[in-house]
Amino acid sequence: MYSATDPVKNMADYRAGRLHPSSSLSSIASVDRDRDLKPFSRAIHQANSPPYDPYPALRSMYRPDVTDDGDEDNKSLSLKKRRKKRGQITANLSGTRYDIIRQMVEHLGYTVTKEDDPSSFLIWNDAFVSTEKISELKPFQHINHFPGMGEVTRKDCLARNMTKIQKVLKEEYSFSPLTWVLPGDTTALINYAKDLKAKKKYRTFIVKPPNGSQGHGIGLYRNVEKIPPNEPYIVQEYIDKPLLIEGYKFDLRIYVLVTSCDPLRIFLYKDGLVRLSTEKYLPPQENNLNRLFMHLTNYSINKHNEFYEKGSTTETGSKRSIQFFNDYLRRNDYDVVLLWKNISDLIIKTMVVSMPHVLHAYRMCRPGATANSDSVCFEVLGFDVIIDRKLRPWLLEINRSPSFGTDEKIDFDIKSGVIEDALRLLNIKPTDKKRNLARQKAEAQKRLLRPSKRSEMSGDLSEAEKKRLSLEKRKEELKDLLSRIRKNAAREEFENKHSGGFRRIFPTADRHCQEMYTRLIMTSFQTFLSSRAASMQREIELVYNNKLREQQVLDMLAECQTDDEKCSQSYQSRDPKPLSSMPSIAPQPEYNEDDDDDFDEDDDDDDVAPQKPRRGQAHKYGLYPGSALSASRQTQQKATATRSRPNSAQRPLSGRPESRPLSQASRSRSVGRVSKPAPVIPNMEDPLAVLREEELAEKTLLALNDMRIKFPGKNDSEAEWILDKLHENWKFHKPRIASYWLVKLDSIKRRKVIDIVRSNVRAVIQKVWKLGDIDNLRLMRVINRVFNRLLWSHGQGLWNCFSPSGNSWETIFSKSSDTISATEMNCCRRIVQLCRDCLLIVYQFAAEAKTGASVQGGEVHQSGTSVQRKLLSGDGEGVGSNWNRNRAVGQRVAQLYHTRAESLGTS
Repeated sequence: MYSATDPVKNMADYRAGRLHPSSSLSSIASVDRDRDLKPFSRAIHQANSPPYDPYPALRSMYRPDVTDDGDEDNKSLSLKKRRKKRGQITANLSGTRYDIIRQMVEHLGYTVTKEDDPSSFLIWNDAFVSTEKISELKPFQHINHFPGMGEVTRKDCLARNMTKIQKVLKEEYSFSPLTWVLPGDTTALINYAKDLKAKKKYRTFIVKPPNGSQGHGIGLYRNVEKIPPNEPYIVQEYIDKPLLIEGYKFDLRIYVLVTSCDPLRIFLYKDGLVRLSTEKYLPPQENNLNRLFMHLTNYSINKHNEFYEKGSTTETGSKRSIQFFNDYLRRNDYDVVLLWKNISDLIIKTMVVSMPHVLHAYRMCRPGATANSDSVCFEVLGFDVIIDRKLRPWLLEINRSPSFGTDEKIDFDIKSGVIEDALRLLNIKPTDKKRNLARQKAEAQKRLLRPSKRSEMSGDLSEAEKKRLSLEKRKEELKDLLSRIRKNAAREEFENKHSGGFRRIFPTADRHCQEMYTRLIMTSFQTFLSSRAASMQREIELVYNNKLREQQVLDMLAECQTDDEKCSQSYQSRDPKPLSSMPSIAPQPEYNEDDDDDFDEDDDDDDVAPQKPRRGQAHKYGLYPGSALSASRQTQQKATATRSRPNSAQRPLSGRPESRPLSQASRSRSVGRVSKPAPVIPNMEDPLAVLREEELAEKTLLALNDMRIKFPGKNDSEAEWILDKLHENWKFHKPRIASYWLVKLDSIKRRKVIDIVRSNVRAVIQKVWKLGDIDNLRLMRVINRVFNRLLWSHGQGLWNCFSPSGNSWETIFSKSSDTISATEMNCCRRIVQLCRDCLLIVYQFAAEAKTGASVQGGEVHQSGTSVQRKLLSGDGEGVGSNWNRNRAVGQRVAQLYHTRAESLGTS
């Protein structure tokens, strides 16, 4: 018992074993919560009297960091802060000077660290980030710069890369003005000026420092000879016919977000800045080249002009919004949609140029990261674009660290949305740390368990082993492709819901444009990274131009798994073991010579089982392939059945004559046999060309509808009654059937269950179509796809058919280019139903054979005694191990189905 006034006694009770630590700890936790949250504890703190702790010794034992030295309040608060911090997203903003970033980070609920914390979830830096820092990042971290992005953000690198790609794709990259990088291109610039002079043409050139910003060091020249030839400058042809707004020259600051480079994902923000010059524009002449307030649109230059105007709204002043710009274009009858389509195209093609450099640098920094893994880098870029009078966009430069200063209200309104929506698209979660570290550990374990390449490359492998290794490699490729497709689908779904003001422009939904961009990416790799172009070509086509869908990849994976099982069976020295919970195959009598020769090929497994069954071999469970036969055929069938073996009792309403009841010995011999119809003699006078394919498919459907699953030792009515009872008590049987089918049975045994239906379906089609070789029939190919789908994912395909919406197998046709007729689809549905019934019969028979019991309603009966409801899950090992099968079957039939048989009129 606890004592609220004697903590020493409590400690003595604990040591004597009379006090359990779990209850004490829960009491301590409740004391802590009450101290911080309840009004009673607040009243105590206001009275300046510390709350009484009845368990100081026990607290110090279980929490060594808390002692009874009078400072427990502070330490309890520190523990609370540590627990709170553990579930929060931390942001390291020590490398940025912009307060708006801190505000948006706190607005999203992130915790800003007070110092440079290298383990934060988010790291934001205004300046360049070294590759060493990026390589040290954990998979759950994000930093706002890509390695290698300087290839398009530095003016000199952008000029070189654009010049190089324009030599290959001149028409595609005509949005960049002619540019020369001095001093290397001095001769080319002088020769270009001479050619213009010979044609009596004059151009203006704008000169910029290669790595400058904010308009520093920019000048205009009409005579290239005045440009210092030995200084590092960027010389660009001046756009002298720009589009004007109210007589002022302007450019657009467009915000672009790149969330990943492997694969590339680009987003365009819906708004941006329109930066106007502060003097009305005049074409450049020798007398106005020095008037930078007229020719330059940089905010850092024009803000020093006395005519600079701070607008009270987004539609006035020297700095306006892109939303205003779009409205201005509409009012003047410009095609806004075409303009932004061209701007998006400009952005994508520019990032395609940077892709070989960025992807190579990123993979060098992150060598352990797998393809399509979560990117640790993202980047917000500022594209400076100018529009000419023909509404044609021209790329001026790209800012790697665009200014996020908020001198005006329009800056805050637009830039805050850019930052907030960009961080939302990153999808940073507190669980990323544990999840990504677990994934990294699993991938490392997978690499350790991977077989060595030396053994694969050795020449000692047999043909079967080489084929198996090839299939394993193919399966891994398909699994990676499936994972990529699913991850991209989940990523796109998240982006569509949380994009905010951003719009994804790459990858694009337009298939034609996506193929065009894929070709540009391949050309870019060939131009800038020719040594990797050949190896990257297949990867680029797979990532950016993949035409396969998830269902198609699943079908390919199922076929690959089927081939793998065939390969595994081909070099086995003996037949696979029979199902452990099913009766073994009884010796079968030989057929007479009058039997149809086509039965020799009935059990051939199409594209699955390479071994051909012996003549006369029957499966454990049978199907009744009945069909509408003429009187002569029925007579022949009865005669053949009399010669070969007795048939089980037929259904009274089926229109087929009943056979005499089976004796006990005959019933034991007929366990699991297939009730086959009489052989159909091919009618040579009625050729196949006369019958239409649809008519034959309808006859096949009728024959399939007449087929029934045979329960060993019972007639059709009793088998159907068993199926009804299984469906009525489905909630009870569902977990046990799932455990039996998905866990207990291996792939070979699952295939044997499906082959019960497959072999009999082949026999029916052979009889209806009067063909021995039916593998090339369209209907048979369709049916084989269904069978393969049912065995997909270790039997998951068939198990999905038991759910209310369990028609996932139908999706193999919805994505196919072939048109499936209604009759063919109905045949497939009937086959799926037969496979479901076959599984239930196999499960019920296995459960009864396991324990010597039978199920009636929700109870299990064994020798007249009620047993717990655990039979069908595979429990009861050893029960009835010495059970005589023949005798038990007769007892079960007599006990369970006596009254039912009387009501149905059967014996």
